[in-house]
Amino acid sequence: MSTNGKEAPATWLSQDAYDRLQAELDELIANRPVIAAEINARREEGDLRENGGYHAAREEQGKAEGRILYLKELLRTAQVGEAPTADAVSPGMVVTIYFDDDTDDTETFLLGSREIASTTELTVYSPESALGKAILGGRAGQACTYTAPSGADIKVTIVSFEPFAG
Repeated sequence: MSTNGKEAPATWLSQDAYDRLQAELDELIANRPVIAAEINARREEGDLRENGGYHAAREEQGKAEGRILYLKELLRTAQVGEAPTADAVSPGMVVTIYFDDDTDDTETFLLGSREIASTTELTVYSPESALGKAILGGRAGQACTYTAPSGADIKVTIVSFEPFAG
């Protein structure tokens, strides 16, 4: 549950994306002894304060452990398969919008997590981004306005949306 009392939206992964993330997790776990051996080898070199190899190995270990924890949780909670069809924009959808009132200035993107970005050529926007928050729950033909990082208010109109096929 999120802090605002609402259920967090389900993360939908295709079977292929799930399998690739599981393989990455398995590889990271299998690589733990290699990183530990590297740290031990660097530790034996002497003074740790000026041992760049030791600090680099420790940093690599920290990043790997963080990724392992993240992937474990993602794979534990992910929904595998095709996201249910929805009558409103939700995470896991391919969305087409146009900017201001210019129907020729369109953009098509995937509303989802960065993990899914490796499974598509589409641009991926997070549901937590300014644009993502503005269109979440929107319907085709609906206009939404959001504030860009530059501070400018940007109006978009939802043209269409459909579940991401992966």
